[in-house]
Amino acid sequence: MNNQTRRQDFPILDQIVNDEPLVYLDNAATTQKPTVVLQAMDDYYQQNNANVHRGVHTLAERATAQYEAARETTRAFINAKETAEVLFTRGATTSLNWVAQSLGDLSVQPGDEIVISYMEHHANIVPWQQLAKRKQATLKYIALTADGELDLVDAKKQITEKTAIVALTHVSNVLGVVNPIKDLSAYAHEKGAVMVVDGAQAVPHMKVDVQDLDCDFYAFSGHKMCGPTGIGVLYGKRAWLEKMEPVEFGGEMIGFVHLQESTWASLPWKFEAGTPNMAGAIGLAAAIDYLEAIGLEEIHAYETELMAYLLPKMAAIEGLTIYGPKDPSKRAGVVAFNLDGIHPHDVATALDMEGVAVRAGHHCAQPLLKYLDVAATARASFYLYNTKEDADRLIAALLATKEFFNHGPL
Repeated sequence: MNNQTRRQDFPILDQIVNDEPLVYLDNAATTQKPTVVLQAMDDYYQQNNANVHRGVHTLAERATAQYEAARETTRAFINAKETAEVLFTRGATTSLNWVAQSLGDLSVQPGDEIVISYMEHHANIVPWQQLAKRKQATLKYIALTADGELDLVDAKKQITEKTAIVALTHVSNVLGVVNPIKDLSAYAHEKGAVMVVDGAQAVPHMKVDVQDLDCDFYAFSGHKMCGPTGIGVLYGKRAWLEKMEPVEFGGEMIGFVHLQESTWASLPWKFEAGTPNMAGAIGLAAAIDYLEAIGLEEIHAYETELMAYLLPKMAAIEGLTIYGPKDPSKRAGVVAFNLDGIHPHDVATALDMEGVAVRAGHHCAQPLLKYLDVAATARASFYLYNTKEDADRLIAALLATKEFFNHGPL
């Protein structure tokens, strides 16, 4: 990957922050957008802006064609069996909430079990907590190994014949660990459970084939994969989507509205109430085209190379603790860490003064941080436009931060 050329696709990266060239390392929260994505959305608004599906005038028909073409682009990207299995949502959080509410009402009975893990994002914890309360089910957690990986032995203990739903992240947004979803899907199905996957941190960084994974549902967000905010995807197997009831009601999703009851549109539209985010879907399709032109395998290999370069340099800093696997082949480009005696927010502020943007806090993963016995961490997360020079800038900024807090300004 020619990253110096690639970086030119992202105008936002070419700026000065606190008198230093920007090094953007907060990609697990939101990635930057290439010009082609911004242009695709701008072109839609300037040429085809109209509501979709019902209009018969030219702009409405062009907008509908673009919107549904974006759905097909998304289907091919994750290798869903059919386009009707791809639902557009506001993001992975909305996708997971839809499943927890609709599938939960359909499939979970009092006394059933829902199994998740300690490494889940709040978006893949709180909806299941609420479902467990609503249906008097039991919420169970899979433990982690000492290296921060999912404990597969414990996974087989937690997933039993009582398990109705298994909901797991594909890649942890804190530990960077990549979970063996295909194996876990097979085991969940063996026990009669439904497999739900939070893929928000996986889809941007590696090739995802939902048919190969054999998961029942897969959720992800556009803004973490060079796409716009406010657009996400829920993949679901047709057999489940046909049985499930929509969780939002209004225009677009109805077949016919009678005075006392209504019928729903066919898939995928029965779940998409109201005016959809047309520009967001078109921007997402442009982002997918951009990523596929590079190659997801290429992106994954490059990020592994970056981690192999960075992790030893971070490990060499005295007093710095890295969370998650030390083997770069076992993680995505996410590194959570702490510097002894310095609060993560102070670390992030000091790094920002050096032009290095990282995240600090609990990363919407409070149960995980409690499990790790830390209140917060700093987190550097890399993407396809980051370079080894960015990694070097991070190391230099960490050393400068440590020196400042230990000895004061020079």
